Amino acid sequence: MRKTSALLAALLALAGAVMFLTTTPAGAAATRIMPLGDSITGSPGCWRALLWNRLQSTGYTNIDFVGTLPAQGCSVSYDGDNEGHGGFLATNVANQNQLPGWLNATKPDVVIMHFGTNDVWSNIAPATILSAYTTLVNQMRASNPAMKILVAKIIPMNPSSCADCAQRAVNLNNAIPGWAAATSTQQSPITVVDQWTGFSTSADTYDGVHPNAAGDQKISDKWYPALVNALSGVTPSPSVTPTVTPTVGGGCTATYKNAGQWQGGFQGEVTVKNTGTAPMSAWTVRWTFADGQQISQIWNGTLSASGSDVSVRNVSWNGALAPGATAMFGFLASWNGTNTAPTPTCS
Repeated sequence: MRKTSALLAALLALAGAVMFLTTTPAGAAATRIMPLGDSITGSPGCWRALLWNRLQSTGYTNIDFVGTLPAQGCSVSYDGDNEGHGGFLATNVANQNQLPGWLNATKPDVVIMHFGTNDVWSNIAPATILSAYTTLVNQMRASNPAMKILVAKIIPMNPSSCADCAQRAVNLNNAIPGWAAATSTQQSPITVVDQWTGFSTSADTYDGVHPNAAGDQKISDKWYPALVNALSGVTPSPSVTPTVTPTVGGGCTATYKNAGQWQGGFQGEVTVKNTGTAPMSAWTVRWTFADGQQISQIWNGTLSASGSDVSVRNVSWNGALAPGATAMFGFLASWNGTNTAPTPTCS
């Protein structure tokens, strides 16, 4: 009987210790973490699934991965929200002022950024890429003055179509620590996470650029200690609350823009504006492509497509627009020969 009582007491003590580790005060706001980058982060970026589940299993349960893009598979349950936009350049995101909308929609407390691979592939100078980094950091701090920012030395790259990319990646990575030291502040520190060292393009990627399962594990393992350290100094922001009471009414317009074009592909953007006198709770934009263009990825909107006919409706957080307010969604698409801009309608 005494042995049973002692064993029960020990089990209760252990359970209490586990509860202390893994629970948080009732009502405490979750810390919002934005994974930011290109296809290495988001297409499908399964290192995020590994990282999320490791955090959960080690007691970091009061966190929320955030972004305007959803999870893309990975065969496990995890919080997959992210800002990993396939094909994007850090310099374009900075120059086109895209990040503020994503920040406003998700209100992160921490950003983990692996960005610049496509810039390196495009032979953009490290100084230009770092200038874009600075723009992005300033936008993060405008959103949250106490933003904790983790910036990766990007993983090695050795694509068959770019013999110089391996050295270009080294050149960028060599410049990142000095930039980070000059840009970091006490209120909003920048931590450099070395994703380059120990990563092999032959063993850890399937094409010289994108990580395979082994690469995903290495990326997750590098992020984990740096992110845990950042979480220890984060005070979560207040939860995001709507500022407009949604009611149906008014009219809207949709303005189409070709934001960038390359061989076989382009990036489109559409700005929706409430032109009515009453708030609106939802919108849908429709158009028809004239030249066989096909959308492969979309953000800030929900896509329905049938042949050349395209319909995009709002997502949960950007349907409510006050009179005069706007929302923007974007997409990546293919084209061949001719890329005529469509004329969208809004309802």
